[in-house]
Amino acid sequence: MRNDLELDAIIEDYLLGKLSAQEVEAFEQLRRNDASVDHKVVSHKVFLHTMEEYAQQLLLKEQLDKIHAEIDVETLAASVRPHPSRVIQLWRKHRSAIAVAASFLVLSFVSIYSIQHNSQQADKYVQLSKQVTNAVKTQNNLIRKISSTAVTASKLPANPGNFGGTGFAVSTNGYIATNLHVITGADSVYIQNNQGESFKVKVILKDPEYDIAILKIDDKNFKNLSALPYTIKRNSTGVGENVYTWGYPKDDAVLGEGYVSSKSGFVGDTTQYQVAIPLNPGNSGGPLLDNNGNLVGIISGKETSAEGASFAIKSKYILDAMRAIPQDSLGKKISANRKNALSGLKRAKQIEKLQDYVFMIKVYN
Repeated sequence: MRNDLELDAIIEDYLLGKLSAQEVEAFEQLRRNDASVDHKVVSHKVFLHTMEEYAQQLLLKEQLDKIHAEIDVETLAASVRPHPSRVIQLWRKHRSAIAVAASFLVLSFVSIYSIQHNSQQADKYVQLSKQVTNAVKTQNNLIRKISSTAVTASKLPANPGNFGGTGFAVSTNGYIATNLHVITGADSVYIQNNQGESFKVKVILKDPEYDIAILKIDDKNFKNLSALPYTIKRNSTGVGENVYTWGYPKDDAVLGEGYVSSKSGFVGDTTQYQVAIPLNPGNSGGPLLDNNGNLVGIISGKETSAEGASFAIKSKYILDAMRAIPQDSLGKKISANRKNALSGLKRAKQIEKLQDYVFMIKVYN
């Protein structure tokens, strides 16, 4: 197996057209078979494009400086209101330099627009974790009143949650999947179920490459869940397939419905789906399911300039994360549920069965 440095060198040669036709064919086959390699190619392509633009800007500056040095500024100033013959003489003498300067002036405006446009492109992908400000949210409305048999509000940190998102069960014994960006920077993390009960969790696994985190409920008051009603889909979901999500952009869970609009995500990322569902901060980490109740992805972000263009990490990477949980963190081996209790049900009935397995994530720091 090639190490990362060798792979990076091959990717660069591939993008710069230095590979032979046979090598290109072999490498593209590798991209199709290994999503992580394809992800690296997309990232490196964006990096090279940024570096190329920067080099062009440096070259433009050098050329403009050279043109400025060639033009006699004092002569130009003196000719603001000259005799027409002097204008013609001035034009004949400096027309090549003036023409080039004019061309580069136009190019500079184009380049500035291009940089601004690309900067906007870089900012288009927005993660959907939810920021919570003290002025808007208080601990009393973030944490509902709960029964004496569950964890009490006094056991929670004194300050309101700083930010949060959504998570969902991947086992009956307290393992929860969410996005890594939802819990990054946390001193402590809690989940809250649809009954308002809150439980402390610990972070078991962080996968920065695919933005996935696995949490484990670490609370004596937690009682194991019933069998999960959904299965985690192992194969790909087709474009046009109807999908929905259930998450916490506000204190009450919200349903979002749409369809898979592309089998690749932001900037062609093949680890994601693009889905036509309007989403909001707080949806990050929520489950994406198809009509048959198969979990096909995990909501991760959206594109700000395109209404309803959202992104979800494919379910394959949730399964990979579950398999990667360190053995010493496992109280009991977890595996994907193979029985689907949502298939054939109307949406309202699916949500009724689903809601006990989707949680609000509350992060404190």
